[in-house]
Amino acid sequence: MSETQNKGLKLLILVAALGYFVDVYDLVLFGVIRVISLKGIGITSDADIATYGKMLFNYQMYGMLIGGIFWGILGDKKGRLSVLFGSIFLYSIANVLNGMITTIEQYTILRFIAGFGLAGELGAGITLVSESMSKEKRGYGTTIIASVGVIGAVVASLLASYPDLINWRTNYYIGGAMGFALLIMRIGVAESSMYKNLDQEKTVSKGNFLSLFRNFSTFSKYFSVIIVGIPIWYCINTFVFFSKEMGQAMNMTDIPVPAKAIMFNYIGLCFGDIASGLISQYLKSRKKAILLFLCLSILSITFYLTVGKQNLTYFYIACTIVGFTAGYWAVFNITASEQFGTNLRATVTTSTPNFVRGAVPLVNILAGGFISNGQSYINSYLYVGAIVFGLAFIALLTLKETFSKDLNYVE
Repeated sequence: MSETQNKGLKLLILVAALGYFVDVYDLVLFGVIRVISLKGIGITSDADIATYGKMLFNYQMYGMLIGGIFWGILGDKKGRLSVLFGSIFLYSIANVLNGMITTIEQYTILRFIAGFGLAGELGAGITLVSESMSKEKRGYGTTIIASVGVIGAVVASLLASYPDLINWRTNYYIGGAMGFALLIMRIGVAESSMYKNLDQEKTVSKGNFLSLFRNFSTFSKYFSVIIVGIPIWYCINTFVFFSKEMGQAMNMTDIPVPAKAIMFNYIGLCFGDIASGLISQYLKSRKKAILLFLCLSILSITFYLTVGKQNLTYFYIACTIVGFTAGYWAVFNITASEQFGTNLRATVTTSTPNFVRGAVPLVNILAGGFISNGQSYINSYLYVGAIVFGLAFIALLTLKETFSKDLNYVE
């Protein structure tokens, strides 16, 4: 590789990592400023804040689900760079406007648009990096992207911890400003050579989302990839985003602060992503690394529910450990990218992480069903967890190992 190519690759990894940084920053930011921002537009009762907060979160997830499909198809039809530019531009506009809202209707629309825009970031970056690096080293590239990205959660949590110093509207402006700065940085990024070669093949169908459902083998592979990733967001959602409710359910004397729980959890996720990526490279296996972290996640949940409930110090330590063991996000995304050919790679790599994140409302609905039938709050989520992890183990067994797979092919 020439010096120019090496510099270009470093720039690509940097802008992809910073794109995911902005993605996570926004997703976590809403979680930690949800209450204060709703109060800022005149919604003050606890019941209304809870209702509208869940509604806004769901609309953001709907945006990510639909956006994941849209940007994935666009990435395969028009190129990976079209997504990197379009997604961050749309997100940046939405976030700046988010800082100007005065009504819940405006908030809802802009959360949907922001989610739609951000949906393309991670998948396009992972696709471009995986196609631009050698099959032996591409795992390192995606590990860097995921590791830098999750630091965005720590930054969002820290900024939101000082509402008297930094207004919640300013936090949205900061997100928009970072997006526009990133847009400028991407001007020097080159398109993947694999995609350029594919683009010359006019007879090959590109970005055909429906082709993922054309036969049982293709669909089951796509579905299995999604199922393997759901335990990550099950853990984040259940034990971190709802840390306050978990603390109450465990009868803790001091109730956890969600912003702190999120910050410690994402610190753990950062180191988990680094560890899982390096372990995957060392073992020369994506599947073995994921299997290891699935098993460790079950142990960390046990620690969380037994030791973590004793006091806040142990609780935040438990949140960090849960984050670390759920930190196979990087390996999950590179696995998704490696499972399909160049003509469908962006579609799969962009849609699967958003379907995984979009499964969070379903987790809460299922747990709510158990609760309404008389089960305790903790047991209800553990029942859902048993389903989620059980399916993930089965799905992982069905996937083929892709560590050294040549990605220059079409479906």
